[in-house]
Amino acid sequence: MRLKREDSLLLIVDLQAGLLPVIEYADQAVNEAVWLGGLAETIGVPTWVTEQYPDGLGGSEPRLLEALPSHRLWQKLTFDACATPEFMAALEQSGKRQVVLCGSEAHICVMQTGLGLLEAGLEVYWLSEACVSRRSAEARLARERMVQAGAVAVSADMVAYEWLQRCDDERFKQAHRDFLKGRSARPLVFT
Repeated sequence: MRLKREDSLLLIVDLQAGLLPVIEYADQAVNEAVWLGGLAETIGVPTWVTEQYPDGLGGSEPRLLEALPSHRLWQKLTFDACATPEFMAALEQSGKRQVVLCGSEAHICVMQTGLGLLEAGLEVYWLSEACVSRRSAEARLARERMVQAGAVAVSADMVAYEWLQRCDDERFKQAHRDFLKGRSARPLVFT
């Protein structure tokens, strides 16, 4: 199961301004989602963003939305985005079979959405350093459960380099410069 950009979709679940202050490693998750989302924009991989009850939890983190001008936004009341018929119809229409999944809270909305995607027969790639919860132990349990259910745990670098495929592509060079600029400043925590 190798990621292919033409088959992929990046799904960022509920990285919302009102929720992030109580989330462990929230800044790391946003940074990774912004970096990978920026690359997705550059190479034509669609990026979808969900918001859980934005009236109560606020909208998506502004840095995320600034970095993703072409994103598609889904507001939801169900923990599993797949339980929203319009979401699933659009996903089916997209023809994408591989979903790179991240967001918060890992053990609630991200995991339930991931399970829904797996039940729909899609390949799910759990973006480990960008799936976060209030308590990192819950994020780890969610990753373990998702992997047992059939998802593949990946890092943003793994995804990026599989999407890019070549080092002589200018998009690779830009992604690598961006990586060196900000992402390597401190060690990543894989929850």
